Amino acid sequence: MTAITRNLPWFVKNLGVSIVGQHCYSSLVENLEFGDVACIKYSLSKGLGVGIVIGGSIMKVPQLLLIISARSARGISLTAYALETLAYAITLAYSYRNEFPFSTYGENLFLTIQNAFITLLIIHYPSSHQLTRAPSSALRVASAAFIMFLLSAAFVYLPKSALTPLQLATLPLSLFSKFPQIRQNHRSKSTGQLSAFAVVAQIGGCLARLFTTATEVGDLLVSAGFALALALNIILGVQMWIYWGQDEKDDYGKVPIAFSTPVDEKQRQWSPAPSPVPTSAKVEVVVPQSPRASGGRKWARKVD
Repeated sequence: MTAITRNLPWFVKNLGVSIVGQHCYSSLVENLEFGDVACIKYSLSKGLGVGIVIGGSIMKVPQLLLIISARSARGISLTAYALETLAYAITLAYSYRNEFPFSTYGENLFLTIQNAFITLLIIHYPSSHQLTRAPSSALRVASAAFIMFLLSAAFVYLPKSALTPLQLATLPLSLFSKFPQIRQNHRSKSTGQLSAFAVVAQIGGCLARLFTTATEVGDLLVSAGFALALALNIILGVQMWIYWGQDEKDDYGKVPIAFSTPVDEKQRQWSPAPSPVPTSAKVEVVVPQSPRASGGRKWARKVD
């Protein structure tokens, strides 16, 4: 078997060496030493990292398509996405400047770009069922894009020592980025246009990132950020499960209209008709007589 694994095509060998390194490639692939726990753990971490980077490149695409197809950002918190984008950008700059392996943070590059577009779409499209936009929508989008550009330039030229407190700040940023969305879901009893695929993918990505960070990087700040993000994404996942298929309660500003209901003739209550006179009853009829007749006496006749 080793005769085959040691003579694999050059492009397969180069790819394997670029991912797991020469030592682990020779140990696991060429010599088939499956008892090398360190290389197995390292190779598993590398495989998960590459998978997360590839998955991160399309993770927010369903969310983008949902907003564009519905032409509405109903149920999506602008504050949540703006803070989440900032946290992704800080982690990206911190990891790049500290020369971490790209497989341990590469998805942050794609998530930052995708989140930036989603944030601009939330600003552009209305958050309610109405499709009318304010005349200043284009100005707000342009202003937000300019601010994002300035922040990106700042992260590139900031000294490495200044990025450490910023990375520490991603912990409260993660909390504040998810809390508005969690609160909005709870209030409306709906998740609106929030993508279930993105939420589930983030849960799986955070779990994998905890393993890869502990294996390859060992940075406690980065690990703490992923642990907090995992807990908050699990809360969002539970909300997706509870509120699945429920429409948003969007009754703010609506005035109930009272309609007059015509009275049904069948329901109209009439006074009861007089009961007929029983045949056994005796009715006395008095017939007045002229005072001239019979000396002016009045005669009475009984009718049985």
